[in-house]
Amino acid sequence: MEAFVELLCPECTKHWEATPAALPDTDESFDCPDCGERRPLSEFARTTRDLEVLREAPS
Repeated sequence: MEAFVELLCPECTKHWEATPAALPDTDESFDCPDCGERRPLSEFARTTRDLEVLREAPS
């Protein structure tokens, strides 16, 4: 079973789910699909647990 993480844009507050395998490493730049805000992926993790799941995901 594949895990999902919740993401939340710090700029526009868009909320969505994604699989960690479909995302870059937590320190890489990531763009919000709604507003285009670019920040490290770690800043989009909704909770600390989501951030942990992202960091534990295989690259």
